[in-house]
Amino acid sequence: MLDLTTKGQGGIGPYIGLCAVVSLFGIADATVKGGMIGDLSLMCPELIQSFMAGLAVAGALTSALRLITKAAFEKSNDRLRKGAMIFLVISTFIEFLCVMLYAYVFPKLPIVKCYRQKAASEGSQTVSADLAAAGIQYQSDMTNYDSKSQRLSKKDLLLQNIDHAVNLFLIYVLTLSIFPGFLYENTGQHGLGTWYALVLVAVYNFWDLVGRYMPLVKWLQTKNRKALTIVVLSRYLLVPAFYFTAKYGDKGWMIMLISILGLSTGHLTVCILTVAPKGYMGPEKNALGNLLVTFILGGALTGISLGWLWLVGKKDAF
Repeated sequence: MLDLTTKGQGGIGPYIGLCAVVSLFGIADATVKGGMIGDLSLMCPELIQSFMAGLAVAGALTSALRLITKAAFEKSNDRLRKGAMIFLVISTFIEFLCVMLYAYVFPKLPIVKCYRQKAASEGSQTVSADLAAAGIQYQSDMTNYDSKSQRLSKKDLLLQNIDHAVNLFLIYVLTLSIFPGFLYENTGQHGLGTWYALVLVAVYNFWDLVGRYMPLVKWLQTKNRKALTIVVLSRYLLVPAFYFTAKYGDKGWMIMLISILGLSTGHLTVCILTVAPKGYMGPEKNALGNLLVTFILGGALTGISLGWLWLVGKKDAF
């Protein structure tokens, strides 16, 4: 709408408007992600895998749409704008459809009602409100005082799971400092030309999707907290690997590294989010899910902010 209103013209006004729209999308994404992971945590933590895999599918579809629109408008005038417009129309429709499904279909699913009733019986006030919105009146046998006295506070939950929270933060600091900014700015010139960065992004999204399905195989699940921490920290060896590969390596090595980055990001995220809520009451699982998402988003913000460090020492970077 902003592009159509301004007829594709630049300027400070449209730029500020674009920043405002992007900010709104960010707020919406954080709110929905926190709410969904909180809901799924109190229901059945294993369901988080399906949700996170769905996010990875969205990333893969995004890459596919970008490749298709680039190919379709490669030789036309104003190709970038046309491709972006088609992509945004399709993605907006899909997002609107998802919002409608979550608002009107998700609360009425029998499994959702069952787990929300269970959480309400454990003293969850927010779930009771959700049940009421779905037309289900439910009274918990626990008094408000009993439910609060028996469950852990957010501070206690965070202290008990500080390793999981920090691990998620570190995962996304590394990932978002490399993907996608580094891939577009620091991978050099190769035979694929302007397609190179798009191919790397597509490769990342594909392996991120694969990584999020890996925990479905029992012997590939990582539940040990120390092992998770060791793997998360070892991923930081990718920083010098990416640096030297971008400077001296061929595209094959870069594709291998981006595959490892995507695979490890997806796999570790699902492992931590599915393991952390186990053993807690419904309201505690809900709160813990929200807290962990906060650390994911904090890590993403930090990683994006640190991405400019790749430009240090690069000619004509600023």
